[in-house]
Amino acid sequence: MAPVRARDAERDAILAALTPVVDGIAATFGPMGEVVLHDYRRPEGSVVAVAGSVTGRSVGGAMSEIGMRMLACGDDAADELNYLTRTGNGTLVKSSTMVLRDSTGAVFGALCVNVDVTAVGRAHTLLGALAGLGTGPAEPPTTTFGNDIDSVVEAIVDAHQLRQQRGWAQLDREERLGLFRDLDARGVFAVRRAVEQVAGRLGISRASAYSYLSQSRTTTDPTSAGGTA
Repeated sequence: MAPVRARDAERDAILAALTPVVDGIAATFGPMGEVVLHDYRRPEGSVVAVAGSVTGRSVGGAMSEIGMRMLACGDDAADELNYLTRTGNGTLVKSSTMVLRDSTGAVFGALCVNVDVTAVGRAHTLLGALAGLGTGPAEPPTTTFGNDIDSVVEAIVDAHQLRQQRGWAQLDREERLGLFRDLDARGVFAVRRAVEQVAGRLGISRASAYSYLSQSRTTTDPTSAGGTA
């Protein structure tokens, strides 16, 4: 247990050292900026420091879909820089997510910078229209930011079903397994009680959800190269 305690102490020290940096970066960007420090050891309450209010986060809040995806990547997670997303209320956000590693190279958190560029996006669209440049860039994906992990999990499940344009009852076995693979790859099942929550959202039993998750992890995706049904 001593090595585990030493590793946790090191990670705690890194987070403590970065906490004042959060305020400094946010002050640099002004009211349009937000900086969030995450501890991935606690997905349901990963936010350990926050400055700014672009996404409405608060200390003790849950990680977003982006954080859950990084959590699923484990130590293979990489920085994601200057990407665009949109919040549920329509705010256009330019973000960078930089993973935190301990001295062994293990990923345990992230420092995220979010900048509200809604006004910039509107100006870009207006100038493009005036210049006759046609349509603007592709619409960025909507990302659920919330202090409640349950709302994030539900949004991911609902988005998957919306893409399928069919409910659970209309999916065949391979499509159902594909749904669970996708949710697993997005880090959903790294969250405590997520299997039960997904089951409730899909209207299936908890036993069925555990069964589909197990099967999705032990069978090959038939859509992948060389895959079999």
